[in-house]
Amino acid sequence: MKLETRELNWAGNLEYRASQLLYPTSVEQLQEQVRAATKVRALGSRHSFNGIADTSETLISLSKMPEVIEIDAKAMSVRVSGGTTYGALADALEQAGFALHNLASLPHISVAGAVSTGTHGSGEAHGNLATAVSAVELVLADGSQLSAKRGDPQFDGYVVSLGSLGVMTHLTLDIVPSFDVQQTVYEQLSWDKVLDNFAALQASAYSVSLFTDWSGELVGQTWLKRRVGDGLVDDIDQGKFGGFPATAAMHPLPGADGAICSEQLGAAGPWSDRLPHFRMDFMPSAGDELQTEYLVPREHAVAAMAAMRQLSPVLTPLLLVAEVRTIAADDLWLSGNYGRDGIALHFTWKPQQQSVEAILPQVESALAPYAARPHWGKLFAATAADLRGMYPKFNDFIALARRLDPDGKFRNEFLQRNIFGA
Repeated sequence: MKLETRELNWAGNLEYRASQLLYPTSVEQLQEQVRAATKVRALGSRHSFNGIADTSETLISLSKMPEVIEIDAKAMSVRVSGGTTYGALADALEQAGFALHNLASLPHISVAGAVSTGTHGSGEAHGNLATAVSAVELVLADGSQLSAKRGDPQFDGYVVSLGSLGVMTHLTLDIVPSFDVQQTVYEQLSWDKVLDNFAALQASAYSVSLFTDWSGELVGQTWLKRRVGDGLVDDIDQGKFGGFPATAAMHPLPGADGAICSEQLGAAGPWSDRLPHFRMDFMPSAGDELQTEYLVPREHAVAAMAAMRQLSPVLTPLLLVAEVRTIAADDLWLSGNYGRDGIALHFTWKPQQQSVEAILPQVESALAPYAARPHWGKLFAATAADLRGMYPKFNDFIALARRLDPDGKFRNEFLQRNIFGA
């Protein structure tokens, strides 16, 4: 369709510039649309906060493509259509007795979009969502199809690819047997004790999230998601970190309704209902927020958090909430955790983009000693000149993209600024 109305991202901070938005209903129709376009980008669930999915000509949404969820119990894998949401996939897997190793905070995001941007989930032993990918299927710039599987040459460049190689129509993901999780929220842990014992805290659950505004001496909330049967020692209840367990369902934002969040208070339930922070049948907010995130090597976790606390006078007035999570290392070329275990420093900002963008250079300067990599789908100030040295396979990725898309059909201003302008 020709764009006759304003098309916005989920947060409402970006209006897409494309002249048309197409909704193919088959791979064959998608091939024709890509072949005919001069400039084209795939549009996912619109949860990016920058122009990564934008283009000057043609946007293509996979939301009307046939939903595919094909479970192979023998191979312990699932083939899924790229436009499928993680919530829909998780429900189907759970009903069949299977699970993914990780889920992001929001189950509303599309599989292809999350994988392509290195979106991660949480847990010190768990790689990001893209690490589950064992095969990808793409429609290339000339309309042809390409499949690549784990073990193929350059496969690790195909997964977190920022939409620059082609339209990711289907992915095959590793699965595991289903498992139950208990989620408990603790309030007002001591920052001093958390920083003194950060490794022990992160090891105390399958997934741990710290929520803070970076001010004061106390962490606002700590969310622990424990796999039932893991038998982990509850150092928090023993007072090692201070604080106390919440007695009602909590929301990461102080005063917000905890009813829209995944179930807490230690009640055991399926992984699909506990690993995300929010329930699939509720949107966590109206989207009236902005987000930034940086991935920092695990060995710098304490120093990086201390640096953010020192920046509290700058950060806190613009924050809705910040979150700290851990992610395991991987081999995916443009992943924020390529080659290193890490933590994620996530910032949910008030919808004041000009003010937020004005302080991002200061945030990145404070984190520069700790080799912080920005999340590709969120707001950041760094450019290709800054990013090139952060990714050992950066030039290899550029070569791969130029081979598959020599005329730059899938490139846009975002990619030129942050990848190809190096």
